[in-house]
Amino acid sequence: MKSDKTMLSVAISLLVVAAVFFVIERLPGRARPQRVMRRGFWTDLVYWFVTILLTKPFVRLMLFVPASVLVLTQVTTADLLRLQEYRGYGPLSRQPIWLQAIQIYLLVDFCAYWTHRVFHRGRWWPFHAVHHSSEDLDWLGSLRVHPVNDLVNKLAQATPVLLLGYNPTVTLGTAPVLTFYAIFIHANLNWDFGPLRSVIATPVFHRWHHSREPAAWDKNFAGLFPFWDILFGTYYMPRDRWPENFGINEPMPPGFFGQMWAPFAAWRRKGNKPPES
Repeated sequence: MKSDKTMLSVAISLLVVAAVFFVIERLPGRARPQRVMRRGFWTDLVYWFVTILLTKPFVRLMLFVPASVLVLTQVTTADLLRLQEYRGYGPLSRQPIWLQAIQIYLLVDFCAYWTHRVFHRGRWWPFHAVHHSSEDLDWLGSLRVHPVNDLVNKLAQATPVLLLGYNPTVTLGTAPVLTFYAIFIHANLNWDFGPLRSVIATPVFHRWHHSREPAAWDKNFAGLFPFWDILFGTYYMPRDRWPENFGINEPMPPGFFGQMWAPFAAWRRKGNKPPES
């Protein structure tokens, strides 16, 4: 009975978000005509359910790692954590809630920026290539994330915040906002927010990150604040031009299960590759 209710809530959330973006993606500034059931639609639909029902609970379970550090260092106790009465420690936790929230958004986005860059390199790339394989990019494509990619991302973002002593309630409170914004910046829109184009991430900013145009490769890693890309030399926002072609320049299975295995198959191929002379 409980599993039926959970599945129903996930389905309802999908319908609500789909309705919202069905309207948003048809407002002025739509990037390009695209069918609702475009290429990869059914694969991304599977990701929606798998991510919410399986990946997210596993990510929460893995927060046991930083929680264990807090307990072992006697910052808090397992009982306080279990009862959800732990409110952080040290001077950072004593700041006003709004100030903690601002700092958490900045810190999480900074960590996400560098984790994102790592996933564009070497043996990490095959996992992230799954996310970049969408050729008809829209809001639903934001959920096409390999569980390994998702797990590492979330741990890299949450662990520093928790270990620095921020209030975990505030930390977890930022998650829905960041999740919705990640969906928004994948939307099929040519919105760049005009004078704010370099202040906050926009659909144009992030869709350039997904572009197959060589000049846009390995650019625009930030999920919220483009100034990280400006600071570290990875900012790309040409004026009066829009990203049009998406995807990757390598094969990727079209279905969910094939994409789950694809990174490991890539590792296996590289492991069997003879050394260069």
